[in-house]
Amino acid sequence: MTKRRIAAILVPVLAAIGIAAGTAAATTGTSHKTVHVAVSPARRAAVPEVFNCQKAQVRPGSFTLACADGNDYLSQLSWASWTASSAGGIGLEVVNDCQPYCAAGKFHSYPVDVSFSRSVPTPGHPGQHYFSRVTLRFPAARPPVYSHGKLVTGPKTWTGVLPGPVAAKPGQVN
Repeated sequence: MTKRRIAAILVPVLAAIGIAAGTAAATTGTSHKTVHVAVSPARRAAVPEVFNCQKAQVRPGSFTLACADGNDYLSQLSWASWTASSAGGIGLEVVNDCQPYCAAGKFHSYPVDVSFSRSVPTPGHPGQHYFSRVTLRFPAARPPVYSHGKLVTGPKTWTGVLPGPVAAKPGQVN
């Protein structure tokens, strides 16, 4: 039985006992010790997390979009909201131009509005959820992308799938 159900049952019962005891004391003229019962509020559901290269976080200050090589990430994140259904904030997308190749490339920053959405249950963690989508909106300059082998200006809005937790293989430590 959950704490919430126990509290839902106990509070009215204890209140009824208290009223009955008070009425009995008033009728018989005897006094009884007052019993105080503290009932803790039901635990709130945890807010959704995001998996930042397998590390669960809430309101991260930075977020890596390219975990394999770190050539694309969000930085200086400031969150205006973080609710059960979505999260919204602003920051910078920092992208390596990989020119002439990634190790020699330069990083460029682009102001971005960030949204996390599509909260889904976290496997193996009852009551916990994680955001499975990210949407980036660029209010000014946009990072370039490749289209048909040519570098072109990227879209004003981009939505991608976020990874969830990866289950450990037998014998593997996460």
